[in-house]
Amino acid sequence: MDKISFIAIIGGLTAIIAGQALEGGHIGSLLQLTAFLIVVGGTASAVMLQSTPKQFIAGIKMLRWVFAPPQFDHNRLIHDVISWSQTARKGGLLALEGTVAGQKDPFTQKALQMLVDGTAPEALRSTMEVEITMFERARKQAARIWDSAGGYSPTMGILGAVLGLIHVMENLTEPAKLGSGIAVAFVATVYGVGLANLFFLPVGLKLRHLIDAEIACKELVLEGLIGIANGENPRLIESKLKGFLALHD
Repeated sequence: MDKISFIAIIGGLTAIIAGQALEGGHIGSLLQLTAFLIVVGGTASAVMLQSTPKQFIAGIKMLRWVFAPPQFDHNRLIHDVISWSQTARKGGLLALEGTVAGQKDPFTQKALQMLVDGTAPEALRSTMEVEITMFERARKQAARIWDSAGGYSPTMGILGAVLGLIHVMENLTEPAKLGSGIAVAFVATVYGVGLANLFFLPVGLKLRHLIDAEIACKELVLEGLIGIANGENPRLIESKLKGFLALHD
């Protein structure tokens, strides 16, 4: 569980509420269901319109990564690759056949199988690089819905503000109704800008960082298997793969 994400969200909300209280405002004035429906409903609709159902559902599912991110253990992968390299050095590529079925990651399993089948290093690299590219594109298209939400949300806040002001204009002869209309107008803007900058955009950026770490795992495995296919010394392979730790360790 990523505690810093919970701390960040709670800290952001606390800062806004505390600021409101310090200025003498009522916390209850920030709770406007109408403004919330306009901003969240409008933003969700715009994001759904620009996305395919598969992209939208995948992006929503990835939200759990923010609070419970998948663990990408690059050190363990390096250890595994070196172990495979030593096995292949002693018994040949066919000695790795028993390790193929035990791989949970489909990418690693496919690449290992191609290695065991004697695929040329150039063919192995070109085939698996296409798979990495397509996988990365699908992941980032799904994560992009949060960036899009961050773009639409402030605009929906402005739309809510305009609707609130229209309501105010329609009731100028009834002063009792002016307060609620003005509240909706300004709170909608707070919701739009606040959600964009405190949630949607940070979520999108964090998901991209996690996707980069996931892609680095696949690139690490591929680079290691290419080294094995070329018959490189396990120590040389290990030294090369440790370069992946500079950014993601």
